[in-house]
Amino acid sequence: MERSALQGLAAFRWGAWLWMATVLLVSRHDLARPWLAVGLVGLALAVTVVDTVLLRSNPGALCRPGPVLAELAVGASLVLLDGAAYGSGHAFSTSQALGSVWPLTGILCAGIALGPMLAAGAGVLIGLARLGAVLTNGASIDTGGRVLSITNTIVFYALGGAAAGYLARLLRRAEAEISAARAREEVARTLHDGVLQTLAVVERRATDPALARLAREQERELRDWLFGTAAPAGVVLDVGTALRAAAARFEDSFGGRVQVLVADDLPSLNAAAVAALTGAAGEAMVNAGKHGHASKVQVYVEPADDGGVFCSVKDDGAGFDPSATAEGIGLSRSIRGRVSEVGGRVDVVSAPGDGTEILLWLPS
Repeated sequence: MERSALQGLAAFRWGAWLWMATVLLVSRHDLARPWLAVGLVGLALAVTVVDTVLLRSNPGALCRPGPVLAELAVGASLVLLDGAAYGSGHAFSTSQALGSVWPLTGILCAGIALGPMLAAGAGVLIGLARLGAVLTNGASIDTGGRVLSITNTIVFYALGGAAAGYLARLLRRAEAEISAARAREEVARTLHDGVLQTLAVVERRATDPALARLAREQERELRDWLFGTAAPAGVVLDVGTALRAAAARFEDSFGGRVQVLVADDLPSLNAAAVAALTGAAGEAMVNAGKHGHASKVQVYVEPADDGGVFCSVKDDGAGFDPSATAEGIGLSRSIRGRVSEVGGRVDVVSAPGDGTEILLWLPS
């Protein structure tokens, strides 16, 4: 991230210098001290070249205080000595300032390297350098328009530095979060293909109940760590995390196995819909263990054709005949009631000896 930002800044720096050189060439006849103007533009060129070389050889060096302060010093000199280079009467004239936008590059670089507060401070200092340029140019600031012009310069530079620093901070945070997510995903893939599968085999084949329980507990702890089945207070769990938590409760209570599969491209659900979906699916799992004596349950969630979410909870339990069996409170209230409250619907597919599948549709 830092290298990409510095590469963009390098392009901006060269463009700003080329424009500054163009201004110098076009305004050469207006200069009272051309030697001073050429020297300042030359210093800016030296900084631009050195920073470009550092970007290619050692990008991290550009964020050290030395190069940043050097660029800020040259930028402040361009602003401060602008009036001296042009001579009296230039401070509030319509002619282009010698430094143009080049001093802004140092402020932006300070934002990337030093953060928003220090970059804003650097912007204020360079903005105040314009006040010094006005005074050295012999101009007065006895009108509101001139005071506003100087204030505008200070605010412009300060906001530029603060914005650059804040954006760099956000990008670094995002980069760290992406790196952590990728690392966790890699660990999850490795553990799922190795340790978790081994623990599942041990649990299924162990003749000692204590060993099977230990394997199940260890597997769940690993899944909790990998997939985060707990959330801070007040934070709504995502569908996959909440379903895995419900699956863990089923396994604790009934000793069966639950496989939770959640598609990556689920549409966004509000908190009420997530609660309804996970609550209904959790109740379906409880019914599978309590009434169907199921040993295996598969929960699958994917986008529905109408733009909502579809969820299937299928077990290998005893099953029943829906047409001949009255629905209990768990199915009628905890499943159908929850889903209908958020505008969804529920279907039940079951047959004696063939297990049960609860089908849930929820709008997005």
